[in-house]
Amino acid sequence: MLAEAERYKEQDKQQREKIAVKNQLESYVFSVKQAIEDSGSKLTESDKNKVKGLCEDTLCWLDNNILAEIEEYKHKLEELQKQCSPIMMKIHQGGVGGSQQECGGQYRQHNDYNNSGPTVEEVD
Repeated sequence: MLAEAERYKEQDKQQREKIAVKNQLESYVFSVKQAIEDSGSKLTESDKNKVKGLCEDTLCWLDNNILAEIEEYKHKLEELQKQCSPIMMKIHQGGVGGSQQECGGQYRQHNDYNNSGPTVEEVD
């Protein structure tokens, strides 16, 4: 009975690893899709369509390969990351160097007149 439990323990461990890698792949796909949707005008339509197509292809692959092994999931994730990485860099570079208001500057501009520090009032 103990040997049987040990055998199942190893199988359970492998299954957990497989599910974790599959979830990592799915999570990456959905985060990339969300980033593309939120990118606004930072990307060209061809870049958006390319990434959307890659994401849809990956989701279809996941649906059709439910019995895939850990290595297959890892390979698919690495492949997708390699193809999406340059486009994702464009999104992140496009957001760098925003205006002062985007970085909280608006708050500082309106509150510069009150630099005298905090005031303390006594309450009875």
